[in-house]
Order: sequence, then C-alpha cells, then structure tokens
Amino acid sequence: MPIAKYIGAPIARALGIRYPLYPAIAPLELLYPPLAQRNDDGEEESDYHNVDMPLTTVHLLTLADDGSPDIVGNYINLPPPTEPYTLRFAIEGASSICREGKLWVNVPAAGAEFEREKFQSFELAAVFNRTINIDIAIDRPGAFAYYITYTPLPPFTTASDAKSTVPAPTQTPTFYITVPPNLTIRSEPLPLDSLSICSVVSKWLGKVDQWGPHLSYIARKGYNMIHFTPIQLRGDSNSPYSLADQLKFDPYAFPGGLDDVTKIIDVMEQEHGILSLTDVVWNHTAPNSWWLQEHPEAGYNLETAPWLESAYELDTSLIAYGEKLESLKLPTELKTTDDLLKIMEGLKTHVIAEVKLWEYYALDVKRDTKVAVDAWKAGKGKGGLDGFSKDLGIFHKAALLVKAGLEGEDRLGERFRRKITPEAGAAYLQSQVGEPSEARTEEAVAAFTAVLNEINLPFYKEYDADLAEILEQLFNRIKYLKIDEHGPRQGPITPDAPLTETYFTRLPQNKITAKHNKGALALANNGWIWNANPLVDFAGPNSRAYLRREVISWGDCVKLRYGKSKEDSPFLWEHMREYTVLMAKSFHGFRIDNCHSTPLQVAEYLLDHARRERKDLYVVAELFTGDEKMDKVYVERLALASLIREAMQAWGTGELSRLVHRHGGRPVGSFNPESGTGLLSNVYTDEVVRIVTGSPIHALFMDCTHDNETPTQKREAKDTLPNGALVAMCDCAIGSVYGYDEVYPKLLDVVNEKRIYSAPPTPPTKDASPKVLEAGNLTGVPAVKRVLNGIHEKMTKDGYDEMYVHHEGEYITVHRVKPGVNKGYFLIAHTAFKGAGEGRGDIKPISLPGSKVKLIGGWALKAKDTEAQKQAAIDAKDFLVGLETEVEELKMNDIKEGTSNSEVGVISTITVPDYFPPGSIALYETWVPGSAASDTVDTAEDSLDSFLVSGAKEAVSKLDFVDLNFLLYRCEAEERDSSGGKDGTYNIPGHGNIVYSGLQGWWSVLEKVVEENNLGHPICEHLRNGLWSLGYIIGRVDREINDDFASKSANVDRLTPLKEWLTKRKERIERVPSWLRPRCFALVIGELYARSVERSTELMGGCLLDDSATGGKSGRQTGFLRELALVGVQVTGLMKSTSLFPSRPVPCMAAGLPHFSYDYMRCWGRDVLISVRGLYLATGRYAEAKDHIFAFGSVVKHGLIPNLLDAGRKPRYNARDATWFWLQCVQEYTKMVPQGHTILKESIKRRFLPYDDEWFEVTDPRAFSRSSTIAEIIQEILQKHAWGQSFREANAGPNLDSQMKWDGFWIENGVKNWDNGFVAGGNKWNCGTWMDKNGESANAGSKGVPGSPRDGAAVEITGMLYSALKWVVELNKRGLYQWDSVEPSGDKKTPIAFADWAARIKANFEKSYYIPLDPAEDSKYLITKELVRTRGIYKDLFGSSVLIGAVDGDTWEGREDYRFRPNFFIAMTVAPDLFDPKHALKAIEIADKELRGPIGMATLAPSDPNYRPYYINSDDSTDFQTSKGRNYHQGPEWVWPTGFFLRAMLHFDLLRKKTKEERVETYQQITRRLGECRKHIKESVWRGLTELSQKNGEMCHDSCPTQAWSASCLIDLFWDTERKNLEWEQGLEVL
Repeated sequence: MPIAKYIGAPIARALGIRYPLYPAIAPLELLYPPLAQRNDDGEEESDYHNVDMPLTTVHLLTLADDGSPDIVGNYINLPPPTEPYTLRFAIEGASSICREGKLWVNVPAAGAEFEREKFQSFELAAVFNRTINIDIAIDRPGAFAYYITYTPLPPFTTASDAKSTVPAPTQTPTFYITVPPNLTIRSEPLPLDSLSICSVVSKWLGKVDQWGPHLSYIARKGYNMIHFTPIQLRGDSNSPYSLADQLKFDPYAFPGGLDDVTKIIDVMEQEHGILSLTDVVWNHTAPNSWWLQEHPEAGYNLETAPWLESAYELDTSLIAYGEKLESLKLPTELKTTDDLLKIMEGLKTHVIAEVKLWEYYALDVKRDTKVAVDAWKAGKGKGGLDGFSKDLGIFHKAALLVKAGLEGEDRLGERFRRKITPEAGAAYLQSQVGEPSEARTEEAVAAFTAVLNEINLPFYKEYDADLAEILEQLFNRIKYLKIDEHGPRQGPITPDAPLTETYFTRLPQNKITAKHNKGALALANNGWIWNANPLVDFAGPNSRAYLRREVISWGDCVKLRYGKSKEDSPFLWEHMREYTVLMAKSFHGFRIDNCHSTPLQVAEYLLDHARRERKDLYVVAELFTGDEKMDKVYVERLALASLIREAMQAWGTGELSRLVHRHGGRPVGSFNPESGTGLLSNVYTDEVVRIVTGSPIHALFMDCTHDNETPTQKREAKDTLPNGALVAMCDCAIGSVYGYDEVYPKLLDVVNEKRIYSAPPTPPTKDASPKVLEAGNLTGVPAVKRVLNGIHEKMTKDGYDEMYVHHEGEYITVHRVKPGVNKGYFLIAHTAFKGAGEGRGDIKPISLPGSKVKLIGGWALKAKDTEAQKQAAIDAKDFLVGLETEVEELKMNDIKEGTSNSEVGVISTITVPDYFPPGSIALYETWVPGSAASDTVDTAEDSLDSFLVSGAKEAVSKLDFVDLNFLLYRCEAEERDSSGGKDGTYNIPGHGNIVYSGLQGWWSVLEKVVEENNLGHPICEHLRNGLWSLGYIIGRVDREINDDFASKSANVDRLTPLKEWLTKRKERIERVPSWLRPRCFALVIGELYARSVERSTELMGGCLLDDSATGGKSGRQTGFLRELALVGVQVTGLMKSTSLFPSRPVPCMAAGLPHFSYDYMRCWGRDVLISVRGLYLATGRYAEAKDHIFAFGSVVKHGLIPNLLDAGRKPRYNARDATWFWLQCVQEYTKMVPQGHTILKESIKRRFLPYDDEWFEVTDPRAFSRSSTIAEIIQEILQKHAWGQSFREANAGPNLDSQMKWDGFWIENGVKNWDNGFVAGGNKWNCGTWMDKNGESANAGSKGVPGSPRDGAAVEITGMLYSALKWVVELNKRGLYQWDSVEPSGDKKTPIAFADWAARIKANFEKSYYIPLDPAEDSKYLITKELVRTRGIYKDLFGSSVLIGAVDGDTWEGREDYRFRPNFFIAMTVAPDLFDPKHALKAIEIADKELRGPIGMATLAPSDPNYRPYYINSDDSTDFQTSKGRNYHQGPEWVWPTGFFLRAMLHFDLLRKKTKEERVETYQQITRRLGECRKHIKESVWRGLTELSQKNGEMCHDSCPTQAWSASCLIDLFWDTERKNLEWEQGLEVL
C-alpha cells in the first residue's frame, strides 16, 4: 500500500467528523461505525456482530479504563427493542484492560436462546490513539452482562527479570445491562410508562365465566393491565399466596384448567384491550402441598438445616407452654401488659429453663474433659501445645487451646456441638500437667475442667445475648397479636390462635412420610424480618433469626430451600421451572411475590426459562430492602422492569408531594440531554447515535396496593380522588387495586375474606347519550379515573415527560408537559389526610407564564364515612362493597389571562374557587402559543426544539480559523483587545465571568448544567430574567462584521449568515415563557458549539492517520486528540495589539491564556516554536506554521531567535534555546508537509541586517530592507554560533527588564570548546532557557537572582544542535542546502564540516552528560563524584557556574550540571542516537518514578535540597527560594515536558520490543500516563491543558489554565506513535 495514501490524509477523518458531535457527552471518535475484533482462539462467537449490520440506531456505551461503564449514574437500562438496535461498546484502544484483553458478553445471537452463563468473547486488540468499537445486536429484552478478562499492565521497568513481575491474568467485576420488554396490545406498542394496572384478588372474581363484566368495567376505567393474585389451587388457609399445587389452576374458578385461563387472557386483550400479570410465588408453598411429603428436602428441615434444631426445640416448647397455660394458672386471654408479664415470667421457667438452650452454645465440660484425659493417657499429647507456657494466665491458655482444637463453631447444630479435639486436649494436658500417669489424673481433670470453663465464658455471654433477644421478640410479638390496638387482638389463647405463631410445619406421619427420618418432617415456615439483608438466607447456617424469634412467621407457608444450585434440590428446581413456564405461557407479566427473599440465582434461573417462553415478559417486584443499592442488585440481575412504589405510604401532603416529584418525570423546562450533540438536526441518516447514560430505576407507582390499608383507614375516604389523580399524573407505570375506586372502607383479608366483588356497572348501550358513552356508563371515582387513566396513557405515548410539582399547605399542583411542543396537563389536588375538614384551605392564585389554559373539569369526592357507615360496608353480606360516595362536579372560576413586563406572552391565572374542599381536584389542558407550527400540532418535527437547532451547520459553513477563534474562544484580555477595551467576557450574576467570550465560555458552564439538569444554576435564573446573553453573542458577531481592522467585506460574507441565524433564534425564544428559556438557550448554544467544533476540525488536515492506515482494525482517533487539536484554534487569533509582523495583521499564537494573550506578551519564541509542530503541522495547518516560521526567522539577530516577538517591533534576544526550537520547527516542516523542503528556498524580509548585530527601531529605513532565504538564515544561525556571540542586550536597563541585574543583560553564547562542539552560554545572572524565572523579591533579597540560570551547555540545546547538524548534512547530500560547513571562531580558519561537528558532539555526549549507575564506572565519564545525587540519569547541563542562593551551597562549579530535571528528554526525542539505549531507558524509568506527576513533570527532583514544588507568584515572603515565585522551575510540575518524556519512552522502549504484543504494552504504558491529562482537559472550563501544577498535580492558581505547548507536545506524541506504528506494521519509511 503506497505511503502517499497516508501522508496528507485529512485530519477531519482522523478526528472524525462524519457523525454528530458529542462535545458534552462523549468523545467524537465513538460515533463511528464499529470494527469489532474477532477471537482467533476458537472461542464461541457469532457472525451477527459485524460491521455491516443494517441497524440505524446505536446506543453507545463508553467503558472506563477499569472496564466499568463510564456513565453518569450507575444503572444501565436500555430502551425496549421495538426494532433491533446496536449496543456499541467503546474502549480506549490502548487502555490497560486491552492488554491480552477480551470483552465477554452474554447477549445471544439472533435466534439463539439466552443462556446466562454463556458468554461470547471479543478480542480487544490494543492500538494507540484509536477507540475499539464492538457492536452487539439487541433484539430482545433481558438481563445481560459483560466483563473483561485481561492481564494487568506490569510496572514500567528495565529489569532483566521483569518477566517474573508480570501480573497474572485477571477479570473485571461483572457489569449488568437491562433491556425492558416491548409490550403490545393488539399489536400496538404499549410503553411501560403508559401502563395503568389494576390489581384484583382472583378468588373474589368468582368463576371464570363470571369475569366478563368485571373485565369490561376495569377496561372502561382506563386500565390496560390487570394484576391477578395467584390462580393456582390454594392450600388449607385459602390464601392465594399459599399454593397447594403450583401446576394446577383453581378448579372452582377454572374447571377447564389451562384452556380456561388461555381463553380468558385472550379475551382480555382482544375484546377489552387489557394485558395480564400474575404473581409468581417461588419462596414458599402450602403445608398441605402433596409434594412436600414426597420431598421434604425441598424445605428447611432438621436434616437439610440441622442448625435449626435449637429453634425447633424452642418452638415446640412454646406451643406446649401455650396449651398448658390454664393448668399453670396463667392468663389465657391477655388484656393488659401485666397479663403478658405474667406469661413471660412463666415462660422463663417452663420453656427456657426446660429446653436448656445453653447446651447449643457451650462445650460439654465433663465429656470433653474425659476425652482429653483419655487421649493424654494414651500418649496423644506428645510435643505439647504450641506457644504454651505455664506462666500464662488462664485466659491466654484458653485462647491457645481454642486456636489449636475447637470444633463445631462454624454454626449452631445439635446440643454440645462445640468441642475440643482429643489431640488438642491431650497436648494441652501434656504442657500443663506433664507426662501422663495415674497419679496426675486428678490434676489433669481439674486443669482441663478449669480451662474449659474459661472457654465457655464467651459462649455463655453469646447465649445470654441471644436469650435476651428471644425474650424481647416474644414479648413484642405476643403483645402485638393479643393486646395492641393496631394488632389483630386475637382473643383467647387456643390451638387456632396460639400464644404466638409457630415457626415450623410438622408434616403428618403416614405411609408417604414413613420413609423419612422424623427430623425431615419438621419444616421451617417462611416469613419476613425487619431491615434484613435480603441477600442473606435467614434460614441458612449463618443466621439465627429463627432461634432469636426475629422472623414474622407465615404459618401457612413452608419456606422452600433451593440451595446454591439445582443439584442441591433437583425436584424443587424442576417443579418451580414448570410452574414458571406455565405462568409465562399464560400471562404477559409477573409480579414476583416476596422477591427480596428470593435467592438471586433461583430467580435468575426461573426468569430465564420464563423469557424463553415469552420474551417480552413484564416483570415487576416489590422490594423491601430499604436500600437503593440493594434494589439495583435485584433490578440488574433479574431485569425487573419496574419496582412497586405506593402513594399510600406518604404520611402527609409534603411526603406525598415528594413521592409524586420522584416518580413524576423530569422537571418542566428541563434541558434536552442531547443539547450540544448535534443529533436533533437529523443531518446524518446512516446512524442515530444515543449516548448510554445512567437510568433511574423504573417505578410502578400505585395509589394503593392490595396488601396495604385504604385511604379511608390511613387518611380520609375523600382522599381517594386526589391521591389517585396525583399518581395518574406521573411519568411512570401506575396502578391501583380493585376496591380503591369503589372506596372500600378497609384493607381486605386475602386469606379469610370469602365474599366476592359486587356486580360492576354495565357497559353503555349503543343508543346511550354521548355523555354516557364518553363516560363508559361510569359515575363517581371510576368515571374520573377513566379520564385520568386515558390522559396518563396519552401523555406517555406522546412524550409528555416533564413535570413541575408544587406543594402548598394541603394542596399539590402538578404540571405535566411535552417538551418542544410544550403542550401539557395541569392538576390541582386538595388532599384529605386525617382531620382535613371541609374548608377550602389556603392556596394562592396560580400563574402559568406563557401558557394558555383550558378547563377539563373539577370534581370533589363526598363519602358517607361515619363509623357506622364504614361498618355497614364492612359487614355487607355475600359481596364486597365500598362506601356510598358521590363525585360532585365543581364550578371552577374563569381563567384570567394577562401580561407582565417581566414575562413574554400571555400569563394565565387560575384561582381556586371558594368551594374546593379536601378531596377535590381540577384538571386543565395547557399549551404555549408559538411552540409548534400551530397550536394544534403535536409532533416533534414541528417543535420549537427542531427549529432552534436547524440550520446551524450552514450558518458556520463559511467560517475560517480566525472566525472560529472569535466565535468559540477569546478570553477577557483578547476580547478587550478586539473591542478597543469596550467589551470583556460575559458576567453571569451569581456565577461570575465566563472564561471565554465565545461559545466555549458558555458551553463550559452549560455542559455540566445540562448533564445534571441543574435548573437551579445561576445561568438558568439569569436566562429566565432576560435574554441579554443572546444579545451579547449577537452583538459580538455584529461588531466583528463591522470591524474594519481586517477585511470588512470578507467578514460580512462569512459572518452574516451566522448573525441571521442567531437573530432568528433569539426572536423565537423571546416569544416563549421564561421557564423555557434555559432549555432553548442550551439547545441553540449547544448546537452552534457542536457545529463550530465540527467546522474547525473540517478545516484541519495533515498527517494524522485515519482507519485506513491500520487496515480498519479499530475506531477513529480519540476525542482527546480532537480536544488537543482544538487548542490550536483556541490560541491562534487576530489581535489589534500585536501580530506576527509589524506592518500587517496576521493571526498569531498565544503562549497561554489568559496570562500570555495580548500585546508583546502574547508571542514567546520558544513557546510558539515548540507548539508549531503539534498545533499546526500535525493538524494540517501548514499556512499558519509557515507564517510563524517566517515571522520568527525574519527577526533573527546575533544568530538568535528572540524570546519575545512583539510583532517584530522590539524583539528581545535573551533566549539561548529559542533558536534551536526554531531550527527544529523548520526541520519538522520539511518532513511533515508535502514538498515541505521548498520552504528553504523561500525568501523573507529581515527586521535587522543579516550578520549585522546593530539594533535599530522598526521605523528605521533599514528595517525589512534586506531579504534572506530560510536556508540562508539557517546558515547564519549556525555560523554565528560557530563564531560565538558576546553582546549586551539592546536597550538594556530597567525599562527593558526591571528585575534584571546589569550583568544579566550580557549575553554570551556559542561553541566554547571545539573538542566537543557543544554550544554553551549564559551566566549566573541571566536565564536563557525555558527555565527563565528571575528573582523578583527585594523583601527576600532575591531580586535579580535567577532561580535556574542554567548556564553552560544545556542538554536540550546540545540535542537540538546535533539534530540540526544531522539534518543539514542530509539536506546537503540531497542538494537542498548549499553549505556543508562553518568557519570556527578565532584564528582557526579551517572550516568545520557539519558532519564533523555532529560527530564531535556524538563522541562526547555520553561521556559528558551521563551519570553512571555504578560509581565504579565513573572513570569513563566526566564526573565529579561529590556532586552526584542521582545516578543512572543524564546531567541537565555541562560546564555550569555556581547558583546563587542554592541550599546545597554555591562553592562548587558545575553543581548545577547534576540537578535532576526533565530537559534531557527533549534531547532524547530530537536526537535519540546520541544516547546509549540502555542508559536512556534506565534514565526514563528513574524519571518515571521520581519526576513524573499526574499531568506534568517535576522541574526538579524531590530529592534535591532546592526542591520547592509550590509556585505562588503573589507570595512576597522573606523566603529566598520561593518569594515572588522564584521556584517557578524548582519542583512545580510542568505539562509540556510530559510530551517529550512520553515520546522518549515510546522511542527507547520500542527499541527493545520485538513482537506486536510487546509493542502494545508500550502503547498501554503511555496511555496509562495520559489518564490525568485526558481528565484534565475534559473537566477544564478552559478546554485546555494547564501550564503547570503544584506537587502531585495539585492546582496551581498562578498557572495559565490553558497553554499552547502543553497541548501541542501531546499531539506530537500521537504523531510519533502513528508514525512508528506504520513503520513497524507496514515496513514503511515514514518521514
């Protein structure tokens, strides 16, 4: 494949601009088509995971470096697959989990059955700067999971035995993804949130042929699903939850069995439009279940659960005690607490004392003593007890014995289960008594008895604690059952109403059970425990709940024992599987009864089989965990579609308001989560990409459940209406219970109630009036519920997913709105908690800004609910009836419409009428005029949202880089510069100034606000108060259009479409109510921001590679690279105060923002020239690169590039290194730009005369009067350095630099010693390299004393000098550079050939700079042993003078050479062949540990006495080292050297790597070290990488928050990596 295919490939492809941008949510590259990796190891994979899947919707799940979902929130619930869609896993290609990594997913292929433990693997073929995308087709609901196996990345090391430290392969935790079912009624979709479920107690419906009227009635009330209690054959208690046979239907109700069930379910859907749901009861069975006698092992009996023996003995004794109370002359009917206390006292004597529970805790002293003594006598104690000493106290002796030989402590069991082994006992006696003999037997018995008594002490305490709990639980339970007012008050103690519930079912002894041991026939009953951990089996060996009487027992339910797997109870697993499949075959959904007590592995197994029978099974549960994290475990593992929540749990209006708010939907005016993603414009048609985010757990919000008290009991009967209405307004599945709408006076007993539902109202006849037809011939609460349920379903199906809830006194108001179109429904509910009375209560007039309002209806519920009337309903014969009620239609006040100066459009005001008693509701329809194409339109296509985001791409389509810098960025100083000082960045009241005047400034604030939907943020309040922000943005564009500074006509052509676009959006937003403005503003700014970023990257090109370069093996380059590249747009703009040239405005690069942003402080030589390669060349911005090369080349003087450019007006020549960065920059240009070598021939005008060091003003006629080619300037630089320079800076003095001492203005530079050829210079009073901080504090005495002068031959200059020489030698050979030598200084006139000069440097480099690891090798190098502090590294300097004020003294010349700093990595990068590879790699390893911080490199090693890692420029203390920031480069961690460090690591580590896998490890090591930089740029409001940080990455407030070279040097790293990868994989010589 020709190299030309790669070189010049547009960075637009490399950065990924085909698909919509996700600036706020996800990296850009994640939006690209997948390139899934194949498994070559023969593991099972399916061909459905392929690139050509014809799916248009992609749900993008980004994984973090540890494999976890990188999402906001922690629960992933994808949408129902109404049509198959793609789940795309996106993983950073060089993430550490990609090291020998595989993604394992248990989503089955199309047509295959789901098997939970069957995972398919996908190789994570690691690649640097790419995202691995793996696509999985989702075509069914379920509980799916993934995990990743990988070999952790070992520490970076050069050790020869590194292989021994390679970590073992490992696995991430398992992560879960749920997909809810796709419900349909008559083939029409039914979203889960539109469910309205009515619970019925099945046995109260009567025979199945009598169900029709009830089904019709429920359907006419607007319910679309019925929840049936179990319809199986019931046990002796007649409870629907105590099933005698799970595989048989109730023969009374369903004489035809399964056929009857199937037919009625079909009738429900086809004739009445209702789906079905039933309880599945997996945890227990009726005591009279036939199969229990055959299979008692299915329960917890004394054989399968021997730890329950003590609980069984206690329970049996309690039963016997209750039966003989009368004979014991104790109360048999408890009326007072005194009666109970008498019972409790008798219980201690007749139960506790007799059952001797302590024997289940303690050791049997006599038994164990005899065993131990016998073993001792038999010689089994030889050697004694380890650690024993007779001097030890009895406590410590007992501890040693327990450790050596205590058995039976793992659980409770039979009496005296705990014991000491004979061997341990004998060893103890051997140590305590000595050799065995009859004479010592008595002593041995006494000694062992004493130690056993000591051991028993904590066991007796354990018993005492449990006994106290037993007595406490018994007292409270008996009190509740017999005495408490809120309890059942069971009356006299009889066999049918025992003293307390029995904990065990005792199976009868008969022919069937005769084959079992007696212990197998005692089965633990099920129940529940307050606040128990549901994942702990309370009948298991680790629980004492049955013994401690903590279980609230259900006497008609035997608890089922599944064990850990099918092998533990095969009959039970199979029996329940058949039952579950039968239910799935019959019903559309399950309610899992007692779900929190269901072993997870059991529920998983049964649901998996159920979903094979019915894939779109709706599964709901009521969990009593009290812990949302625990709820999440069940929801994820079981794919629960909903968790049941209940409004009747609210104890007051405020709490009810909270519940409605929680389940009601997103707040009104919420931000569109896709703001800033570019999705809404529908520009792209091949894929719609949705970012996977955390989901709330879906609720089934019930106004009342079938097992909780009714409004009449807990509140007042009339609260039935407002409570039900509030629930119906919520954006989730809702439900009720048969009898709620009918206002039943109390909770009905599902066990003992024998009546059936009364006949419901008949359907309307065909000739009924329209009003009757509309109401379904319903009146009262059912009629209103019909309206509410209908609206609930409509709101969900039509996307009314925003809600505003307001609580005021006894009132709750709810406004549910469809965003974009902004239609809605508004409810006023006057609640009726206990003591509500009949008054209107206090509620202020309700204003709805911007909305028009229409009354649907107002109603008040009146109920005849005196105690006598309630009792009459309770005592009704044969049929269940509710209270007599009436729903009164209220006369509501007219809606007033008005206007306000502070609000746009109409303001509708609703005033609650004087008569609006508790139990009243009013329902309104609302709409915002102008939100849609017409007030009758209800589609998203014509919505306000669609208009606001349309056309943004076209609006920015003509913008160039300068325009985009203006539109996206400009900090305060830049904005002042461009506006003549009139305008700065925008101030948001309560928040402060945004960091940029452009869109990035706004989006940096909005991004988090949108993500968190934080409508309380100050920017939202500001937008609600007015649209000044949009006015500001438009004003900026208008000012730019009319600015004559550049080309006004060109500005008009490019920027006018943008202004028009913004103006139209502002005009539209001005017509919406204030509460919608934040959403609208975010949509406009987000979309314009996305399209502007897109335009920026479209304009880029260059040599970064796209997929084709790697053979399509991975996804696009990472979003991190895009963010880095955008820094080039950020820092390059047109300024009025400065330019690249004095005579014309040219966009120029700022070294950093905001500190180095305008005038002469903007363009710094070394900063800009270091940044050109990454920000310009690697991103294809060749013109800008050339402009900056020309600008700095034009001002060469003394053979130097200036430190400060100042548009060429007053450049300052005090930088010794900038020249070499310029040469390196030109070299990179010739190599990276197509035909880049032609730049050498291009001629530029010179600010000063060539080879002439005279200074003159820019106005002097000589300025720019002469021209030179770039090649000539290069030669001048080399020649000048060969001759050497010695001069005082022009204009030296305080006006040039107020901090500099006079000697500091003296510049010396050049080759001092031709034996080595190094360029050296500087003195201790100036600082000519990038570490250029001069002391400034008179207070500390440091004024004019540099912190790091670095005089001598700086290592990075030596490296760049060598690089330049090698380059010109090569150019000369190719005929591209005419010179091959320079003249040396002094009397020597023999030219020095460039090749010779380079050879001298190379020959002396290691000898001069390397500090060997082994001091024995010092003789091979130029080393002053006394100055060495760190070995195995390279010196920072060669030939330095002393440092004034150094903590470690100033008497040694050359001490500064040995400072451990990160500068030698620059030399390693540009001139790697100067270094011994082994030495280099070891130095990198040492620096990795000692210098590298989270994002930057420490500028001085922490081991150095001068290390001062906290830079505070404002601190004018007396500390010589740190005052006024003199320690700028004495420890703070700078970011830009990180790029050179990682490039050096890349190069030298790859030299030793021979295989693809080894090379991948290098990429992963580098990727790991970029982690904090990725995080930083993503989280920074400046969207850049900071200049420096304090120690360990702590924020430095005096640092530029975004610095050009910080970003650029990491782009360089990406470039190098791509190049080296190509060279290796393709065998290409990539320039």
